[in-house]
Amino acid sequence: MSAATGGFTHPEFLIETADLAALIGDPRLCVFDCTVHLIPNLDIGYVAKPGREDFEKGHIPGAQFIDLQADLSAPHPKLRFMLPSAEAFAAAMGRFGVGDDSRVVIYSTTTPQWASRVWWMLRNYGFDGAAVLNGGFKKWAAEGRPVETGPAKPRPPANFVVRADRKLMADKEAVLAAIGDDAICTLNALSREQHTGSGGTVYGRVGRIAKSVNVPAAGLIDPQTGAYLPPAQLRAKFDAVGAFAKPQVITYCGGGIAASSDALILTMLGHPDVRLYDASMSEWSNDPALPMETGE
Repeated sequence: MSAATGGFTHPEFLIETADLAALIGDPRLCVFDCTVHLIPNLDIGYVAKPGREDFEKGHIPGAQFIDLQADLSAPHPKLRFMLPSAEAFAAAMGRFGVGDDSRVVIYSTTTPQWASRVWWMLRNYGFDGAAVLNGGFKKWAAEGRPVETGPAKPRPPANFVVRADRKLMADKEAVLAAIGDDAICTLNALSREQHTGSGGTVYGRVGRIAKSVNVPAAGLIDPQTGAYLPPAQLRAKFDAVGAFAKPQVITYCGGGIAASSDALILTMLGHPDVRLYDASMSEWSNDPALPMETGE
């Protein structure tokens, strides 16, 4: 257990660069870059561009690239990045060579939310042998560790079995029912400006889900290293909004990505019941029947 993860209840879901370096060459190891770049677009908010081009310029040895939208998202007429069915998820993981005894490490080249999203889906479908690389590719490269270029080397397919559907994704009905429920903390992972409605990317109506609190995913990260803050600092952020005083937390954001970073850390800190609102503000803010708030 490293100093960075020593204060977590579940440190096994985060892996340090040195520990990953020691695993390179293990035939059970599956490493994935799942970066997506969000490019602002005035007409539709943003364009989601897979980070494959950057991957081919440099990646962790043996890594493969996951196109999150194409490979691990359910088709939807309006919403991006929705959870695929158990059958579709298992088939995709099998194509990438992930089996029951695999050790999966997921990273991104930007913020860890892309990696945490894939980790959350694996966890949802009963797979606990996955960890997010703390600091991602930025930290790996900054430390001078080995880098490969070019397309990924394919792995033999494997048989991925969905061991359980833990139902970790919440829908709008569950989120609506949580408003005013003292047993549930609804937690926004977007920026403070987006939470209050004073700025930032808008997915529909401005503001937040009524009665929700705010722990921005961006604030969980050390901006210099790209790694998560120490466990005590992270716990203080969630304690400040009462997340651990409630039996259940539902995290949300714009489209279920940043919210997965908050969900990862809440789980690692030992919260027993964390859910993620998959459609998040992309759905909620575009339905005028669903209550929202603005301001502090």
